[in-house]
Amino acid sequence: MFAQLHNRYEAFLNENNFVTDLLATMEEKTGVQRKYIASGEGLNLIHHLSCHPIRIKAIESKKKDDDTQWLTYWVVYGFFSVTEAFSDIFLSWFPFYYAGKCLFLLWCMAPVTWNGSAILYSRVVRPVFLRHQATLDSVVNNLSDKAKNMADTVTKEAVNLALNHDKNQ
Repeated sequence: MFAQLHNRYEAFLNENNFVTDLLATMEEKTGVQRKYIASGEGLNLIHHLSCHPIRIKAIESKKKDDDTQWLTYWVVYGFFSVTEAFSDIFLSWFPFYYAGKCLFLLWCMAPVTWNGSAILYSRVVRPVFLRHQATLDSVVNNLSDKAKNMADTVTKEAVNLALNHDKNQ
């Protein structure tokens, strides 16, 4: 069944349409295979659909005390996600890894004084951030400039593809 789904996915990525033309251009410009670009965007969409409602709920709440708690949670969650991206392939083989991960995230969200996010932020994230703040600021500014340039290039390419696609139809 997995092989059949994989084959359908591969066939879709090689069809001739606007989306696959855009993926082909992105593949050509970045050197990253289109299947990885498409998969990453799919996972990113699922992440945003599940996480943003919680963020909106925190922003819209009448009680503003929880804003710091949720911001702290999302910072710790971000660090956890980056770490997990490199270690998940190995850790997922351990029995009860996903149950442990779920318990860890629940501990990070728990509305208690020994909340995991508050503890990890104050003992790990904040000291590391303060030690490397100047370097991080420089990297963020550099990446911001590069991302803007890349977004401009991709936007121009997408417009050109759309115009050429319409002319060829």
